[in-house]
Amino acid sequence: MKKTNFKLIGIIVIFALLSLVSCDDTETNQIIIETNEVIENLKVGILNGQLEENFTLNPATSYELTGSFIVTEGVTITIPAGTQIEADNGGTDVYIAILKGGKININGTDNNPVVMSSFNGNPGDWGGLTICGNATTTAGVNAEAEVGGFIYGGTDDTDSSGTIKNLVIIGTGAQINAESQYNGISLYAVGSETILENIAVINGSDDGVEFFGGTASVTNIYLENNEDDAIDWTEGWNGTITNTYISHTISGFSTAFEGDKVNNNPHFVNVTAISTVGGIALQFKKESGATITNLFLSGYDTNIDMKDGGALSNVKIDGADASTTNAYNSGTQVDISTWTWRQVGL
Repeated sequence: MKKTNFKLIGIIVIFALLSLVSCDDTETNQIIIETNEVIENLKVGILNGQLEENFTLNPATSYELTGSFIVTEGVTITIPAGTQIEADNGGTDVYIAILKGGKININGTDNNPVVMSSFNGNPGDWGGLTICGNATTTAGVNAEAEVGGFIYGGTDDTDSSGTIKNLVIIGTGAQINAESQYNGISLYAVGSETILENIAVINGSDDGVEFFGGTASVTNIYLENNEDDAIDWTEGWNGTITNTYISHTISGFSTAFEGDKVNNNPHFVNVTAISTVGGIALQFKKESGATITNLFLSGYDTNIDMKDGGALSNVKIDGADASTTNAYNSGTQVDISTWTWRQVGL
């Protein structure tokens, strides 16, 4: 009888232990199954919030940008060819930002680019794309950007913020305050290992592309009717842009080029800028300058403007000091007939 009692006690103990394990497993499973709201939104086509893990968009999904979408340090967002992102007309509250240490990989193709636009593509509808890197800038290490207060700048001029190929951005330039607006693309201390190719910025109410220091270079850039500067740079940017085409058909814009502050001598190879409404082509503030090879200008009231009295020798055009009297209309125009990517989304 005593043996039988021991067996019964043993069976009871085993069942009790199994019950405890079962309860623990249930509780553990309940803790593990948590919803990441940003990821879940992405799965149904909504970009909003801070992305804290790598994610690849689905080109078959139509995406809506409903607020700020921020890619954090150490995280990569991948955007395949053909992806369409429609931004709400939310002004400064609607933008995409890649923080210092984060990456964006846009993998558009010539006939299937990535398009980021508001519904109507009107200037000022949304805030555009901001990328923060770890390259050098005269603003110093860990400077604070005028947009979003994002931190940028470091000591790595070969830093990479990813790859952007075949991107069209439309309707940016939301007003931040009386003195500042978002650009189509803002490149804050972006490094030379970042790949930037085949980029169009259209109908922006501020700059098309602005460089804040850094060493980033671009190949093939199309800028149409950006209401401030088509290309703007400051804080000692010293990259190269190869093949630039700028079109102005709406009056009241600022310039095709605007360089500001210290002259770190960025290079431009093959530049075509055409205006049907006059205006200023190339403006250089303070001691800014550049080296330009193969320049073609047409239709501007002023071709070269040294706004603060800087030396014309700071600007080298086709091997000579810039001239305020040269028409600069004998260069070879950039051929954009094969730039099929720039027309998608228009």
